[in-house]
Amino acid sequence: MTTNKTTISTFKYGSWVLASSLLLSSCSDEPTTPSTDKKVAEQVNEHSKPVVYQVFTRLFGNTQTANIPWGTKEQNGVGTFSDFNDAALSGIKELGTTHIWYTGVLHHALVGDYSQYGISQDDPDVVKGRAGSPYAIKDYYDVNPDLAINPERRLEEFAALIERTHQHGMKVVIDIVPNHVARHYQSTAKPAGVKDFGEQDDTSVEYARDNNFYYVTGQSFQVPTSENYQVLGGNTHPLADNLFDETPAKWTGNGARAAKPDINDWYETVKVNYGVKPDGSYDFPTLPSDYANQDLRAHFEFWQDKELPNSWYKFRDIALYWLDKGVDGFRYDMAEMVPVEFWSFLNSSIKMHNPEAFLLAEVYNPALYRPYIQQGKMDYLYDKVGFYDTLKAVMQGTQAASSIFAAQQQVADIEQHMLHFLENHDEQRIASPDFAGSSEKGKPALVVSNLISRSPTLLYFGQDVGEDGSEEAGFGKPTRTSIFDYIGVPAHQAWMNNGKFDGGALTAEQSQLREYYKAVMALSKHPAVVAGDMHPLTVTGSDQVAAFSRSIGQQHIWVVSNFAEQKNTVSIDIPLNTLANYKQAEQQLLDLLEANQTAVLTITPEQVKISLTLNALSSAVLTTGAHNE
Repeated sequence: MTTNKTTISTFKYGSWVLASSLLLSSCSDEPTTPSTDKKVAEQVNEHSKPVVYQVFTRLFGNTQTANIPWGTKEQNGVGTFSDFNDAALSGIKELGTTHIWYTGVLHHALVGDYSQYGISQDDPDVVKGRAGSPYAIKDYYDVNPDLAINPERRLEEFAALIERTHQHGMKVVIDIVPNHVARHYQSTAKPAGVKDFGEQDDTSVEYARDNNFYYVTGQSFQVPTSENYQVLGGNTHPLADNLFDETPAKWTGNGARAAKPDINDWYETVKVNYGVKPDGSYDFPTLPSDYANQDLRAHFEFWQDKELPNSWYKFRDIALYWLDKGVDGFRYDMAEMVPVEFWSFLNSSIKMHNPEAFLLAEVYNPALYRPYIQQGKMDYLYDKVGFYDTLKAVMQGTQAASSIFAAQQQVADIEQHMLHFLENHDEQRIASPDFAGSSEKGKPALVVSNLISRSPTLLYFGQDVGEDGSEEAGFGKPTRTSIFDYIGVPAHQAWMNNGKFDGGALTAEQSQLREYYKAVMALSKHPAVVAGDMHPLTVTGSDQVAAFSRSIGQQHIWVVSNFAEQKNTVSIDIPLNTLANYKQAEQQLLDLLEANQTAVLTITPEQVKISLTLNALSSAVLTTGAHNE
């Protein structure tokens, strides 16, 4: 069977869902029935495949290009909530985005002086970078004053951003960092009756259940030192004197118990106490094992008559405060460093308040995946240790492409809870020399990552235009875009085009890359991708080509991705029973992504196979055209 090649080419990087059935007639003797269609629709409705766009809020709208290492916001510029105008939000929505994760919204420690607004000044000796780490929260009831045009009205400006985001059909996600807070936590925006973290602590003891912090009794905090580090890069500041007044010293955020933490510790933060004693034993009730199979209401009711550590209630109240402000969900930083029982308590409380709340957690230990989903009631976890790490190795050419299937199989039973990503604020940019050295190498990985399972997908701002993270911002090293300093993000700024957000300053290559991202993410809506089963396929011809099928009902797509930097011709074995109702034939397949004209499906009594030629770093998403309406 042949196709009209001219017609197919018009669908490259474009919409295909409604028209694909018009291009190829069915080769099946048994067309779908209304009952089959209804069953497929029910399966799709049971699942969702969110697309999360992570944006570093203070960098997104910054148009300045000076990029002076350790530069001030006056020198290097800073983005604000107002930069997310209708054009910007429309551009984000074009990538298939369902949720925007606004990183760095909450008021964290920073070097800038906002004392005229009643905000105490932070000591640069315990701030990383000049703009500060977004994970050293200073006030959980306030937003970063850097992000407001008028700092006095910063909460109003954020409320307006929430409203604009909702108007564009997307949900708002912000960070909650439960494991640690800024060394100098002081809330100026807390509601009446709320006490600051540590305000009621008994500081004479290392540990007490209702203390918010742990203490190094009898010792004062000492600022860490290193021959290889100078505060603010050696620039002067009236408070940069290698001193910070904290007596007694508190445990550091990563659990370091010394009064003088190491320079590599999270010394800008202090560890929050959840009722875990210094010997590791628990000072709170544990969940019965059968609660892994209980619903959210059962979890909520379990905690209602329990006496719990004070920090539990503080974070519950913080989460509910932001839900009432219109926030739709949270990304939990370093969730695995907080007991799973707390997550059962918090997440069930959140879901009773807003059943649709989106809950994403940073968990890296695979042994904790299932407990944090089943007992902790997380919606989604990072799939880093496993899928991301394996895919990165494939992109770097150190592992065969087929190795992704073993990584995927490890979480097959919880795949719909495992968030896929290629970049985020913690990881190297694809185009950085330490990762892949080229954004083009991310294209087959994007296809595989997005289409291999029911997992949601995360995109990091600038990823879709090839940002390489090469700027020398100040604290830390290049390869990932700085989260600690004021900086311009060049490739992203080209798409931003001085606030027009129309891609007007992009190169041809950058524009093509963004169009590719849009096309791949559009495929997320295909029923077989949202809810279908995945089966790895055997590839002959190159170990740098991966292939798999996604199927639901009688809908099938075959995804083939070439991670090699050269053209490859391959043959792919299809299980005989996959197309049992199809006539013996040889027909050209429709490629929904790149309009590959070489893919041929051959069906004989002995075998079913697909043969095709793939250009370097290219992919094909193939269908017969039948039942893919």
